[in-house]
Amino acid sequence: MSTVKENDVVKVHYTGKLTNGQVFDSSVDKDPLKVELGKGQLIPGFEQGLINMEVNEKKTITIDQKDAYGPVNEQLFHKVPKKDLPQEITPEVGMNLVGTNPDGSQQQFRIAKVEDENIIIDANHPLAGQDLVFDLEVLEIL
Repeated sequence: MSTVKENDVVKVHYTGKLTNGQVFDSSVDKDPLKVELGKGQLIPGFEQGLINMEVNEKKTITIDQKDAYGPVNEQLFHKVPKKDLPQEITPEVGMNLVGTNPDGSQQQFRIAKVEDENIIIDANHPLAGQDLVFDLEVLEIL
């Protein structure tokens, strides 16, 4: 039976969880994830976990934060004056905002702290600083 190798295209079902068991994403009951390995489409630990798996094989992997979304980067916290926010927004900790970069692209932020005159936004990926657990099942090697 063939096994998953680097640069293969695979279909896989997965369930991603935090180490406390909280599910943050899953393809179960949806279409499976179809991905070409080696193209940087997956976090490194997820891709490495698929290597050498066989079709219909299931396994659970734990991915260290360095092979997932990395540690929390303190340089990605920024102070923004409340007066710069649209008037209709009442900032709250945990609220997600979208900002426009100078090149016109958009970026998501999370409000980490609300002060009297400012908010502190966090541009880290929401899963930065977390070790992740994935249940994997290889459905097909294309």
